[in-house]
Amino acid sequence: MEHRGMKKWRPFATMPEQYIGLQEVINKQLEVTQPVLTEEQMEQINFTLIEALHTNKQVYLTYYKNGQRITETGFIQFVDSLGNLFVFIDEVFELKNKMRLSELINVRFA
Repeated sequence: MEHRGMKKWRPFATMPEQYIGLQEVINKQLEVTQPVLTEEQMEQINFTLIEALHTNKQVYLTYYKNGQRITETGFIQFVDSLGNLFVFIDEVFELKNKMRLSELINVRFA
C-alpha cells in the first residue's frame, strides 16, 4: 500500500454551481418584508430629517433595500418631501446617496 502524501479533501469543490445555489438559498432565508410605518412614525422621521438638515448633526439611517434592513451613518444634505427623496452623505466613503423617503424605516441622531 502506498501513502498519498498531504492531499486536502474537498468533497464539493468540483461543483461550483452548488455553492452558488446554496448562497442563493441562504440569502432568500435572510430576506425580510418591508415594514409598514404608521403616520406618527413617518412624521417623526420627517421631523428628525429636517432637524438633522438644519443642525448638520450626524444620524443613523435605517432603510429597506433588496429584502434587507440596512443601517448607515451620515449627514443629511437635502430633503424633498414633495419629490419623495433625500440626499445624504455617508460617513465611510463620504459619497452622496439619493434615496426615496418611502425606503426609510427609522432615523435617529448618532
